[in-house]
Amino acid sequence: MAADPINRQCTYLRCQDQTPNTMSSPQTLPPPVAWAQRKNLVFLTICLEDCQSPTINIEENKLFFKGTGGTEKKDYEYTYEFYKEIDPEKSRSFVRDRNIELVLVKKEDGPFWPHLLKQKMKQHWLKVDFSRWKDEDDSDDEGEGQNQDLEEVMRQMGGLGGDSRPSLDDLEDEDSDDEDLPDLE
Repeated sequence: MAADPINRQCTYLRCQDQTPNTMSSPQTLPPPVAWAQRKNLVFLTICLEDCQSPTINIEENKLFFKGTGGTEKKDYEYTYEFYKEIDPEKSRSFVRDRNIELVLVKKEDGPFWPHLLKQKMKQHWLKVDFSRWKDEDDSDDEGEGQNQDLEEVMRQMGGLGGDSRPSLDDLEDEDSDDEDLPDLE
């Protein structure tokens, strides 16, 4: 006897309803996130505009976020399980108009994490924040060279050799704009 197509479809729908859901309701989504790191910090930016009073719980091995925002005022919710532990007491979050920024302090200084989350699977909503990214082998002296005066920088670049300065004696005393201009008609 052949199976009834209506019963088969209802069985399929019942099985679909029993699949586990990692978020509290089918309407919530994980918000878009950008991240970068240093030896002792993780920078996390939740890219969600106009998110008023979000729920942010920072724990040693995870972060819970829940909020409503964006142009369509959608509900977003996700629990981020980190690759390694962080220090929730020293970590901070800053809610801004265009995003939510978190500075998470790693529990152990040391090598960079190969990925942010415990599971190695690629997430479509998780991106690298290249504006804050710094490679592990880059120098720790971010401000190096900013306090040097112009002469020192030029000397290093080869523009000024030693203490020699360019001579300004051969310049004319008169400006070229001081010449008489013809009258307008």
